Amino acid sequence: MQIESAATVGHWWWDPEMKRLRIEPDKHAALDDLGGTWTLNALGVILDGFSRSRLERALDFSNGAKRDVACAIGLSKGGAVHLVGHFDAKGAASGDLLQDDLSEAYSHILAPGPGLDAAFQPIVSLSSGRIAGFEALARWGGAPPGHQSGDVGLADDALAPNMLIRASEALGSWQKAGHTGLFVNVNLTGRDLAREDLPGLIEALISGHGFEPGQLRIELTEQAALRDGQEAIRVAEALKKAGAGVILDDFGSGHSSFSWLAALPADGLKIDPELTRQIDSEKVRVILETMTLLASRLKMSATAEGIEKLEQIGLLRTLGFHYAQGFAFSHPISAVEAGKLLNVSD
Repeated sequence: MQIESAATVGHWWWDPEMKRLRIEPDKHAALDDLGGTWTLNALGVILDGFSRSRLERALDFSNGAKRDVACAIGLSKGGAVHLVGHFDAKGAASGDLLQDDLSEAYSHILAPGPGLDAAFQPIVSLSSGRIAGFEALARWGGAPPGHQSGDVGLADDALAPNMLIRASEALGSWQKAGHTGLFVNVNLTGRDLAREDLPGLIEALISGHGFEPGQLRIELTEQAALRDGQEAIRVAEALKKAGAGVILDDFGSGHSSFSWLAALPADGLKIDPELTRQIDSEKVRVILETMTLLASRLKMSATAEGIEKLEQIGLLRTLGFHYAQGFAFSHPISAVEAGKLLNVSD
């Protein structure tokens, strides 16, 4: 793909067989940390709020139809870079690394949509087999953060508050429909943790919707917490005081620190999908069982992410998991569709 835009700050290539992403930023772009060949898991260690699942979907050629790639990735120092390109006949992808403004040349890929929306992926209780809650995931109507049109027009720093509001509205609507006892999880990044208004917003949402403590849950990535462990503990305590639950996401993907884990007032751990996808390995099963035992001893729940086969449910129960989440149960769906799914599952 030929680029004639000042927004181009490098190039990238995706190897579908090796599952490696190669990024070569231009020298003038001040993106040296991104240069190199990455697994998506390793890339997440240096990025704040990195959504590996979003990037995996953008680079998924399994359906054989998609040709274009467009994905925004938040940077720990603020802003975002954008992977824009296309697949070849063999499913390999390549393209350009963009920053800040986007060229009109990509309007056919990054078509403006209605702006921010929320999708919800069920989290299933392994003891009852019923939907216990949902994780709220941001959707941009075809456009990445910072480039959507319409009257939403959100900047990056507005994403967390808006997702909290939309997730709370959805949970409130499900409760009014008679689905009590549910929870909803919302992801926060390291930058979100620095917001002084965050506990107040959460307290207002919980009070306004009449939620019980812990129904609105905040997911903190291990990378974000490790970036400043003491600050993460302080914020987590403030969130708990405001009535939110605290879940440590992607546990096991970074350099786990047991010292701050003991101090962090978390209610649960979500185990990194890279581990749960290797559940057929005896060594990995030992690791997973040890993690769930650790969670239970610390009075935390343990959630297995990335579950794609219903046959794994029995093994997950045996290993001590409380919840499971993944395509085996449902892809992310709208709040209305989630309500219908609850009607069927109850």
